This record gives sequence, structure tokens and C-alpha cells, in this order.
Amino acid sequence: MKKHIPNFITLLNLFSGCIALVFAMQGDFLNAFIFVSLGIFFDFFDGFFARILKVQSPLGVQLDSLADMVTSGVVPGFVMFKMLSEYSVNEFLPYFGFIITLGSCMRLAKFNIDTRQTDSFIGLPTPANALFILSLPLVILHTEFSWVIDLLTDVWVLFGISILSTFMLNAELPLFSLKIKNFSFAKYKLQIFFLVLSLALLIGFKFLGVPLIILSYVLLSFLFKEK
Repeated sequence: MKKHIPNFITLLNLFSGCIALVFAMQGDFLNAFIFVSLGIFFDFFDGFFARILKVQSPLGVQLDSLADMVTSGVVPGFVMFKMLSEYSVNEFLPYFGFIITLGSCMRLAKFNIDTRQTDSFIGLPTPANALFILSLPLVILHTEFSWVIDLLTDVWVLFGISILSTFMLNAELPLFSLKIKNFSFAKYKLQIFFLVLSLALLIGFKFLGVPLIILSYVLLSFLFKEK
């Protein structure tokens, strides 16, 4: 029975992604963000329970990527499509938003066969990228900074974000992992500092804190990368 627990949690990730997609289609970006976040929560704990219960399997690896493809691949691509549709007068340009979905698919496929990514990441993880993209329409709605709104409602800025997002997903950039396997402060001080910083950014900037957290994650990885 216990061998099915991690796979069930993975399917909850997929189900959350499906619900998020429905909300995104309805233009309800807040609930889309919430359910993507919930899916990412399940994505974190499926692997955790697989290790704890010692029931890791090739099936679990494939299920994990397929679930992530929806929650962290299809949903952010569709949200960018919706944003480009809102601010673009060109009827074809919005479809470019799905380059994020294509980039996510490539990222997930590469992850499954890349033996270098057991304790760290090469390229931006799809869940982090999904949170970044999903936060953008919420920043527009809730930020007090007019210049941020002007920036994120510019179709060419969104176009550029889509390209940068796809690049970051697949670039040969080493990024630290947030998976803490034991409670050693000395070993995981960077991860602990990042979590504290993330909490501070969320409290101080609310939804704007989300993209700032992702940018901080990339910056900290560069500053403290292993030699």
C-alpha cells in the first residue's frame, strides 16, 4: 500500500494543475496562482515521501514530470497567452506565450536524463518559473508602483519575459536546491537564509515579492555557487 502514496501525491499535483488551468481560463489569476502553489507543494512532498518510505520507482519519476508538465508548464504558458491577449492588438502574438510551455517540456525531459541534478539544478526549475509567471497578473492588480504596472502591461516586455523564461529554464546555469534532506544548519545555511529572505519579501512586497524571490534565488545561486 505504501508504494502508492507518493504516486497519489503526484496525482494531486496534476489535479491541482488542472484546476489552476480552469481558473486561468476564467481570468481568475488569484485562484490559478493558489492551485499552482498547491500543486508545487504536492510536487515537493511526493519525492520526500518516496525517499522516506523507500519506494522510489521509474514510474514515480515519469508521473512526476507529467504532472509538472501541466502544473508548471501548461498553466504558465496559458497565463502568458492570456496576458499577451489582453495587451496586444496583434491576434497572433499571444500564442508566443506558449513558448514557456515548450521550454518547460524541454526542461523536464532534460532533468529526467541529467545525472548532474541530484543535489542541485541546472537551469531554473519549472515550479519556480511557474510561480514567477503566475505572479505577474497579480502584481499588476495589487502593486502600488505605477511604473511596475506600466512595465508589465507592455506587450514587448511580456514578449521579452517569455523569451528570458524559456532561456533560464534550459540554460547551463547551476542553481542550488531547496530540498533539505537533514537539519544541518552548516550544510544548508544558504537555503535557510533564502527561506528567511523569501518570507521577508512576501511580507514587505506581497505579490511583488514573488518575482523578487525568484530573482533572488538566481542571484544567490550565482553569488554562492560552488567552485
